[in-house]
Amino acid sequence: MKKVIVAVLLVILLWILLWLNQSYISRQLFFITGEEEPLKQFSGMVQYLFTRLQPPLQMADMVPIQHASMNPYGVNTFLQQEVEPSKREQAMQKVAEAGFHWIRQEFTWEDIEIHGKADFEDRRNEPYRSAWDKYDHIVALAEKYDVQIMARLSNPPAWSRANGNEVGAFAPPDNISDYGDFVEIVAKRYKGRVHVYQIWNEPNIYPEWGMYPIDAAEYVNLLKEGYSRIKAVDHEAIVVMGALAATIELDRQRREGISPGGLSDVLFLQQVYDNGGGDYFDVLAMQGYGLWSGPYDRRMQPRVLNFSRPMYIRDVMVRNGDAHKPIWLSELAWNAVPLDSGIQPIYGHVSPEKQATYTILAYRRIQEEWPWLGVANYWFLKQATDQELKDKNPQYFFRLLEPDLRPMPVYHALKEANNQPPHMYRGYHQENHWTVTYHGEWHHIKHADAVLGKVMQSYKHGDKLEVTFTGKSLTLVTLGKGGYMRIEFEDNLSRVIRLDKREIVINLPSVKKSQQITMTAWTKAPVYIDGFIVR
Repeated sequence: MKKVIVAVLLVILLWILLWLNQSYISRQLFFITGEEEPLKQFSGMVQYLFTRLQPPLQMADMVPIQHASMNPYGVNTFLQQEVEPSKREQAMQKVAEAGFHWIRQEFTWEDIEIHGKADFEDRRNEPYRSAWDKYDHIVALAEKYDVQIMARLSNPPAWSRANGNEVGAFAPPDNISDYGDFVEIVAKRYKGRVHVYQIWNEPNIYPEWGMYPIDAAEYVNLLKEGYSRIKAVDHEAIVVMGALAATIELDRQRREGISPGGLSDVLFLQQVYDNGGGDYFDVLAMQGYGLWSGPYDRRMQPRVLNFSRPMYIRDVMVRNGDAHKPIWLSELAWNAVPLDSGIQPIYGHVSPEKQATYTILAYRRIQEEWPWLGVANYWFLKQATDQELKDKNPQYFFRLLEPDLRPMPVYHALKEANNQPPHMYRGYHQENHWTVTYHGEWHHIKHADAVLGKVMQSYKHGDKLEVTFTGKSLTLVTLGKGGYMRIEFEDNLSRVIRLDKREIVINLPSVKKSQQITMTAWTKAPVYIDGFIVR
């Protein structure tokens, strides 16, 4: 009761402050409620204050996280839909120009093993050709433009089900070993070239599980099949769980006019763990749509969908012993459907300019607040045609580029942000974190004493690393086996430290929020860097 009274008093105080200084308070409230209109901010703040009465979620922010060290900027592509190879390359050029390090690209099962089991010839149009041709081209383009591929393995062919597409075009196959065979042949074909594979997409909603009732146990069987096949081919490959769709639905079966069909992402994930699924993915994936509010909407309510949703999923992971695994966002976006278009804004609505602003702020929040969240893939680069626009599908208005490659404001904004010097923010980060630049003869090696199995090693005096971090303190994680490093700060001050402890707090000469540090190996003895902790 006391907490409720305190919350009510805070609401009254908030109203007074809003009345006294609307502009300043409004700016601050945006970073709490994600809202920009005064009445929505007031309502949002009331909801936020009552949210604070709930038990805190377990985030485990300061534990080492595997596979969270990557450059976070990714984008979804539909390159397989481009008929002309030159258009695929033009699209990939735009990916690279914008500074994206990743593409999430579907390797469509029904588009590769088209006509029957083990049949990889495309005979849908003459001249006949290998169904692999365009996917080989996509992989080659990614290598040419230094872009990593997250290969989404989904969309079964009709022949994989006795009832064909009557049970849904995306329904799982009757025999999961057919899926396993497809996954295995993809992994073998692109071993050493594609390093990340995603097993399915949105298995907790219709239509991604077809007409079948949503079933976490059945998905775990599929996940296990895909994981086992990939790891048998390439043990170093990263296997990503199918992206969880953010939903509050509790009806597993689609029923026309009654239920859209789906199961809450939070409940579905717990059932995945209950069925042993935690052993069969390296990275958990989910969707990251902002919908009707901005990226700093901190209202945490189970039946409210906003950009803070990953915190609920992280809580489930921590409670199930998976604190060391990251979340990746398979899709991230705000929708800019024009309100005068006659198209229903079912995904929310923002202006193209606000779409750009919100997207940049979303990536900023991910890096500043969620050290357990790695890659975030914007939805999406472009479509091959404007058919979705003709069909009045609001999904069209997530795009970065028009089909003819004309950029939207959000593309320009991401291009500018992606090419800025990176900063390391709060959290426990791996030694190969994307914000760290190594110079010299450093080697990333396996080591039994390393926190997450690998460590950066140097034997050469003068080898350097550079990092710019934002925080109050920086701790260097080592193997505690000796060696020396010289630490140089922005203001020309320096000191030499001995790496004789697992964690060495670097005393800072200034209290500046953001600081650049250069570390130089200062001995012929081996130097081991095992991570960084920013507080």
